[in-house]
Amino acid sequence: MTTAHRPRLRRGLLTLVGAVGVTTLALAGCAGGSTSGPEALTFLKNAENTTTEPVLQALADGECAAQQEVLPLEISSVPQAELDAQVQLLASQNGLPVMFSAGGNPAEGAKLWDQGVILDLDEALTDLGVKDKIAPGAISTIEKLYGGAFNFLPFQYNIEGIFYNTALFEENGWEVPTTWSELTALAADVQAAGYTPFAASGEQGWPLTRLVSGYLFRSLGADALQKVADGEAKLTDPEYVEAAQAIADLGAAGYFGENVTSLDYDAATNEFLTGKAAMIYMGSWLLGNINGDGNQIGAENVGFFPYPAVEGGAGDINQYPANVGLPATFGSKTYTPEVGEWLKCIAENYGNAAAEQGQITGFISDVEVEQNEVTATISDTIATSTDSVLWFEALFPAKASSVSSTNAALLVTGQLTAEDFMALVQDAIDNP
Repeated sequence: MTTAHRPRLRRGLLTLVGAVGVTTLALAGCAGGSTSGPEALTFLKNAENTTTEPVLQALADGECAAQQEVLPLEISSVPQAELDAQVQLLASQNGLPVMFSAGGNPAEGAKLWDQGVILDLDEALTDLGVKDKIAPGAISTIEKLYGGAFNFLPFQYNIEGIFYNTALFEENGWEVPTTWSELTALAADVQAAGYTPFAASGEQGWPLTRLVSGYLFRSLGADALQKVADGEAKLTDPEYVEAAQAIADLGAAGYFGENVTSLDYDAATNEFLTGKAAMIYMGSWLLGNINGDGNQIGAENVGFFPYPAVEGGAGDINQYPANVGLPATFGSKTYTPEVGEWLKCIAENYGNAAAEQGQITGFISDVEVEQNEVTATISDTIATSTDSVLWFEALFPAKASSVSSTNAALLVTGQLTAEDFMALVQDAIDNP
């Protein structure tokens, strides 16, 4: 969710409006129609992604110049909302580009894997001798999202946890909590000191449901929501309702402040970065704000800790909720030795090139770049984590995701009981 401010390459912008046939033919001509293999490294991505393109271009101009000479990098874009449909259309016509981004729904990427049209990156990167250049935690996240296989590259990688105001903690003698009871006791102390314990956007909803899933993963284990997706458990089961109730209790105690319902993402972030809130649950994309000019408390006064353990729970505090943004993959039918050389070069060098542009990805970086303490903490955590969990809506159909985020604020303001909230989401899962 960070952005790189760099002039866009002069590439054709693909749209579905009145030009589907032209787009398909153009991509097919570059990618799949020739027995001699592709003539370019064609890459179809979502237009909103502004971070991957400048890194790939830097590689084409530098470390991967030899590969660029053989297969020139050609990047095209479609709006994110259209990407899933475009990729599925191209797959049905045997016209996928050499490389392409995943759409917004992981289930669509899993379908492509089941259809056999995307590359087995586990096998390919192992054969190329560079699989160790991908962070194990990122691989774990991809496997959970995309059909159980390592089949997408983590050009973006975010872990989630709780950012906190270290200056406030030190001033008041507060300790970083490691258990749920310690966290709730801390929240009471923060409130008594005149601060909002947790900044959160009720308008967006998902920052609140992330707290529900965090509790589930710590209480029931990493497979808690997979069991719901597989029909082996229901959100209405008592142990699942307990998680929603725990977050509802935070709201009932006033720990999200009085205006949680009306806060959007930027306003909630601002509450934390202006020192009004002591903590905020968020992903590592927040580093862009933390390291930006709008941070009034100073990046040196921001720390990060994992979602605490639930006493007696089956979860592991070292399993961070994670996502890979919109990752990219390679088509299996356009993979040639020349494409393999590009893939190898990307795997070996993307982490370093991205780090030099201030990005954190799922690729291992071994270059020394200047980082403040909180950025270094997250970078080290990503590099050393071997497993991950997802988030509340990750495996839900679109309708359930919408119902969840829309009603989350009602859960923490007491307008919906925990039982009713979970029943609404479960009904949307059962009737997508």
